[in-house]
Amino acid sequence: MPVALVTGANRGLGLELTRQLLESGYTVHATYRTSKGGLADLHHPELHLASMDVRMPEDIASVLQQIKTGLDLVVNNAGVSDGRWANIEEIDFEKVTEVMDINAVAPVRVTQQALPLLDQNGGGTVVMLSSLMASIADCQSGKSYAYRASKTALNMFTVAMKKELTDRNISLLIVHPGWVETDMGGPKAPVKADESVRGILERIEEQTVAMSGRFVEYTGRTLPW
Repeated sequence: MPVALVTGANRGLGLELTRQLLESGYTVHATYRTSKGGLADLHHPELHLASMDVRMPEDIASVLQQIKTGLDLVVNNAGVSDGRWANIEEIDFEKVTEVMDINAVAPVRVTQQALPLLDQNGGGTVVMLSSLMASIADCQSGKSYAYRASKTALNMFTVAMKKELTDRNISLLIVHPGWVETDMGGPKAPVKADESVRGILERIEEQTVAMSGRFVEYTGRTLPW
């Protein structure tokens, strides 16, 4: 039975990823920062819950030390939006620092500490939940300064570690889930969470080490850097 770690799993895409991974036969270690949220309503013998702040190395270490089976899949889903500032004068740089830490640095922090568990199982897949808003080529409307920059940084972190992790049989998948109807995406989003997650799981299923570092939409469409 494959084993997965999903961060930020208490709502939205993280919750749906947890649900569908369980249905697909995974053992899932699902993390949340403070509230279990929708995880409290999931009852499955292969579901393991843990409180973890992805900004805190000691939290990550504590959770990973409890996983004795190794890992086959790490899904770095935890993330936050920015202040949606109307113009550059309104940017709150304390918020920028928080967004960059959670969205760009924390997935690397989690991946770094998960490497021994991936090595234990002979390799695996690490998924970075990114966004089309990370694309420099696609940035026509601007704004969303910190969110865009954080996801672009996440993409570069991921590609920068590609060669090193390929040598360890670990494949990296950067995926845009679409504009999804979640708390972050809002009610006008055209994509439902279950549809997005079905596509993400298809991308995970087809992922190989040779594909490591690709940046795709949940549909499989290749996205511009």
